[in-house]
Amino acid sequence: MSGLLAGLSLTYMRAFRIGDRVKIEDVEGDVVEMGLAVTRLKTAKNEIVTVPNTKIMGGYVTNYSLLAREKRLILHTTVTIGYDAPWRQVHALLLQAAQRTPGLLRDPPPFVLQRELGDFAVAYQLNVYTDNANAMGPAYSRLHQGIQDAFNEYGVQIMSPHYEADRAQPTLVPKDRWYAPPATPPE
Repeated sequence: MSGLLAGLSLTYMRAFRIGDRVKIEDVEGDVVEMGLAVTRLKTAKNEIVTVPNTKIMGGYVTNYSLLAREKRLILHTTVTIGYDAPWRQVHALLLQAAQRTPGLLRDPPPFVLQRELGDFAVAYQLNVYTDNANAMGPAYSRLHQGIQDAFNEYGVQIMSPHYEADRAQPTLVPKDRWYAPPATPPE
């Protein structure tokens, strides 16, 4: 009986709808079915997860799609860069990577926060807006690729995730090796 009441409550609460990308406790996926007793999510790995509505009513739900529809969904990623790199250059490289990444919003504009002054490196967080919550995974992947390319292009070493000591030569991939076999450059 409690499951049916939870299902009816969810219908009237409108916390999410079919097709929305949501996170219910530790499960993230697209809502594919909303029943009176359970809600079914399809994860990014094509798994169908059945969540009892009583669990939803007693827990928390993050609706990424609702935020994306309002152009307020922020994707964020953090890189750590050594103190020898000027912070203004790091900000510019991160913003350049965001501008080069297809599928991200240009308005509102991306922004960078310096999250931590660590013992050996500075943690920078790049924040970008998207209006497509269902494509968060691919957007993160393209953004990370763009960050790697921008930093390699300008010879700035990314120290993530752990930095222990300076190397004689920075760890970079020179542009002439970006498409080393078996990779092929775009036409």
